[in-house]
Amino acid sequence: MSSRFNRVETAVFQKAKKNQYYCGDSYFYIETDDEYVCALADGLGSGEFAKESSEIVISIIRENTNVTVEQLIKKCNQQLSGKRGAVIGILRIDFRIHQYSFSSIGNIGVVTMTEDGKRKRSIPNAGYLAGYHRSFKVVTDKLDQQTRFILFSDGVTDKDLSQRFLLNKDVHQVVQSFAGYVDEDVRADDTTLIAIRYER
Repeated sequence: MSSRFNRVETAVFQKAKKNQYYCGDSYFYIETDDEYVCALADGLGSGEFAKESSEIVISIIRENTNVTVEQLIKKCNQQLSGKRGAVIGILRIDFRIHQYSFSSIGNIGVVTMTEDGKRKRSIPNAGYLAGYHRSFKVVTDKLDQQTRFILFSDGVTDKDLSQRFLLNKDVHQVVQSFAGYVDEDVRADDTTLIAIRYER
């Protein structure tokens, strides 16, 4: 799945663990005149109940895209009380001030690639969301004229992230190459990779 908006291009690859019917990962992205928000959630475990938890998180984000990353995570955490729980990563790009914010709880990762080719991988906050109070940090940084992001769940391995095709500036090529790379592979975990390209 992929789409082209005004400033941000997004392409997504997703595959369920061991070719199961339900994938426990859910994602959502939206671009408005002022911002872009992308979220990836992974319900704990796998199968239908994991899908339920990740979809709860995504539905909250879908309804509250105008608030900060910190507020989004707090809202999601409140709604998961009594559920299986989920890990989450949220990226928010503010077009007005040319800045992005990112935070993740648990094993959702992000790699940022600047216009000059520098790669930076953010370290997630430990734990998961399940209704309990938890502290977390939000990473905020400026956007280059062109900035790319790879947002991924724990089915994406360090070996996967070392593949050179991830450096391609065309997000559709990134996702197509990744799909070909894992085509015959039975994944040990639900796998979602979201390639994002921002251009001012």
